[in-house]
Amino acid sequence: MSTGASYSVDEIFNLAVKRLAMEAPGYRVRNATSDDITRVIEINMVSLPEHYPRSFFEELYEEYGKAFYVAEAPNGEVVGYIMTRVEWKPGFFHRFIARSGHVVSIAVLREHRGRSLGYALMAYAMKSMYYDYKCNETYLEVRVSNNPAISLYEKLGYRKVKVEKNYYLDGEDAYVMARELP
Repeated sequence: MSTGASYSVDEIFNLAVKRLAMEAPGYRVRNATSDDITRVIEINMVSLPEHYPRSFFEELYEEYGKAFYVAEAPNGEVVGYIMTRVEWKPGFFHRFIARSGHVVSIAVLREHRGRSLGYALMAYAMKSMYYDYKCNETYLEVRVSNNPAISLYEKLGYRKVKVEKNYYLDGEDAYVMARELP
């Protein structure tokens, strides 16, 4: 699949389930529980340079738990997560205010990458943002230097819509990438 732009949320989700079965046998993606928050924070701390207070993770879980997912290894260990929120804002694809699903953070532990877990986490969250939260679009920020993530998001139908200068604390710019749902 070269681009996900023409694929619906359901088609991407179905592909993610198949990819997970082939590339990550025994792994699963499930909704996070409140008991997962500590582990999610641990994954964030070792995988990403951007960190948040515990209360931020808890708030997103409480408010948008239907689109807060974790990836579990065959032994039951949580090895990845995605957390989102819903915002009303000017749309990227229409002139009007849109209900936007914002991918706030996604991470998979280094030793578990390359198994389509990031793709699956994104697919599950996209489906929830569309069906559970009625989002018209979804967007995220990604470091301009993070080519593997940019490639993943493009496979899911996201496209670069703007550059946020000095977005990250270290001064690196971010691409804002978005896609319409479904």
